[in-house]
Amino acid sequence: MGANLQVSPSYTASFRLIIDETRVRMNKVLDLISDTGALITGLDVADSVDGSLSLDLTVNARDSEHRREIAHILRETEGVRLCSISDATFLAHVGGKIGVAPKAPIKNRADLSRVYTPGVARVSQSIHDNPMKSHFLTMRSNSVAVVTDGTAVLGMGDIGPEAALPVMEGKAVLFKQFGGVDAWPVVLDTKDTEEIIRIVKAIAPAYGGINLEDISAPRCFEIEARLKEELDIPVFHDDQHGTAVVVLAALINALKVVDKKIEDVRIVVSGVGAAGTAIIKLLLAQGATDIIGYGRNGALSRDETEGFNAARKELAEMTNKNLIKGSLKEGLKDADVFIGVSQGNILEPEDLAVMADRAIVFALANPTPEVDPVGAAEYAEIVATGRSDFPNQINNVLAFPGLFRGILDSHIKTINTELLRVCALAISNVISDSELSKNYIIPGVFDDRVPRYVSRAVRDAASTLPRHELPVQEHVATDKK
Repeated sequence: MGANLQVSPSYTASFRLIIDETRVRMNKVLDLISDTGALITGLDVADSVDGSLSLDLTVNARDSEHRREIAHILRETEGVRLCSISDATFLAHVGGKIGVAPKAPIKNRADLSRVYTPGVARVSQSIHDNPMKSHFLTMRSNSVAVVTDGTAVLGMGDIGPEAALPVMEGKAVLFKQFGGVDAWPVVLDTKDTEEIIRIVKAIAPAYGGINLEDISAPRCFEIEARLKEELDIPVFHDDQHGTAVVVLAALINALKVVDKKIEDVRIVVSGVGAAGTAIIKLLLAQGATDIIGYGRNGALSRDETEGFNAARKELAEMTNKNLIKGSLKEGLKDADVFIGVSQGNILEPEDLAVMADRAIVFALANPTPEVDPVGAAEYAEIVATGRSDFPNQINNVLAFPGLFRGILDSHIKTINTELLRVCALAISNVISDSELSKNYIIPGVFDDRVPRYVSRAVRDAASTLPRHELPVQEHVATDKK
């Protein structure tokens, strides 16, 4: 069964039914639903009166069309009355997914005078005298802004700031759940590069770090570069660098399984936007020597860069050392590694047959991978995707929570390539060599060792990076009086 035919918890639906058992058997109803390929995950009887059962039937479907197909079958089945349909994913978003909870209780006048007026004035004056105290005495000590303009969201593209907000809320939940970091969605109703830079600089005093998210290329490159240069807090573009970190972590372990070295393998990368660019640069930093990037018009090559923007030209000049031409399918010949960060279904499994022995395939387009993972496994020894319903999920949540946890704890001012490489090594080291297998090259997203390993690696690397020179703790806790 292809990747686009799998049922998913993303499409969990509950159907409230009344079944007249004198006219239809319960098992028949369940068989009709199962025959569509749906996975029945729950059957809860609410009431039974005179042979009529009132119940909630919960299923995982493939997509919205599949859910509608199930509803149609239920409506057309004699003896069944469909009362309502509830979509679990939409219900989980009602009212939003995050909120604000106070850390300091206010139960009496004394509490109020310390948390707010008049006591807060002493703290404000102290920060005015030494602005670095804000890293201890305000929310910025543990806060990250998740900034987007909604132009490159998931597999949907330019959907705008309002539609991007649920994704940013979800990102904030992951920050908190896996890293203990308070993250705040900041969705901007502008696509103007200069205005985005100006806004982020203006709000920066409230945060300890900036996480750029789902901003289209090539604008994302300039926005990140400018903000890194003009702010004194770390700026991280997760679509670029979070993806690159986890890809490198997975590749380090995959190469161990197939007994190859990164400096010896040929790597083909499909997609040379934000993620592909960052992946290539980080793989080069790890020692890769033979990488070919493919865009819509074929292989990037340093001898054919007319019309390229600066970022694309730079990428062409650092890759494809043998000046290989042609299409992606042609470029797969003798490649050891395929990394896809482009679009779904651009390859057939048999296209992988020309790759080198013991090939590695990372098909990371979401929700539909570049090639069917099940079919790909017939030609490649190791297959990874960005999906949770296949082995070896390449998921950015393995990187950014621990990375920012370590950054905030260490008061690091900037994120460089070496820090990203260290994070990738930390993730790969969660799995011991004896545990590695073709279906276990990367830790699971719920492995609580991952954020601990990553944050520790960041703290260990902090001595080599610029840090905020903060006041010693005993002075931070008081004012000058």
